[in-house]
Amino acid sequence: MQSNLVGFQHVIDGCRAHPPEHLVFASSSSVYGNSDREWLSESDATDQPVSLYAATKKSNEVVAHTVAHLHQLPTTGLRFFTVYGPAGRPDMAYFSFTQAILAGSPIRVFNHGHLERDFTYIDDIVAGVLAVAEAPPTELQTPFRLLNLGNHEPVSLGDFIATLERLLGKEANKQFVEMQPGDVHRTAANIEAARSLVGFNPSTSLAAGLEQFVAWYREYYPDQLTD
Repeated sequence: MQSNLVGFQHVIDGCRAHPPEHLVFASSSSVYGNSDREWLSESDATDQPVSLYAATKKSNEVVAHTVAHLHQLPTTGLRFFTVYGPAGRPDMAYFSFTQAILAGSPIRVFNHGHLERDFTYIDDIVAGVLAVAEAPPTELQTPFRLLNLGNHEPVSLGDFIATLERLLGKEANKQFVEMQPGDVHRTAANIEAARSLVGFNPSTSLAAGLEQFVAWYREYYPDQLTD
C-alpha cells in the first residue's frame, strides 16, 4: 500500500508540478485476475483482482487514467508478465526454486503443478520499456494507454521445473500442494498492440532465459553450489 498507492501518488504529484513529455509506469498482469480468456488483452475487464498487490496496480491504472485526462499528461501503463532473469527478486519462483534445488531442499509446487505462466525475460522487457518511452506520445494514441509486455508463450509449471532441473543438473524434491491464496491459474499475454505500436518482439525462450539466469546465479552465489 505504501509503495504502490502512496508512492505512486508522489510520482503523479511530481508529474503535475513538472510535466514530462510522457509518463510511463509499471502495472502488472495480475490485474487480470483469474480470467478464463485464452489470451489476456488490454480491453479485458480487470475489476476482479484476487490479491491486494493486483488491487493496488489496478488503482494505479485508474488514477493515472484520471490524471492523464484532467491534466493532458501523455501516460502509458505497462502490464508486465512474470519477469525473470539475472539479479531478479529472490521471492520469485525461478529464483527460490534454484536456491532450493541446489541446496537439496523441497520446493512447493502449487495447485499440484496445474499452472501456466507467460515468463518474460528481463532483456525483452527492457527493450519494450525503452521502445515505449522513446516513442512520440502521439504514436501511442495518448493521453492514456495500457500495453501488455509478455512473451506470448505460456509455459506449464511442470515444464518450467523440468527445464530448471536440466540446467542445474539436479532433480527437484517436489512437494505438491494446493493453490495459494491470491494466485492465478494462467497468464498469457496478447501483445498485438505493443507489437503494432512500438515493434515489441520478445525473442528469448524460457530455456535460453533460464540458462542466463542459472549462469548468473552460479557466479553470484558460488558458496551455495555443491558437488
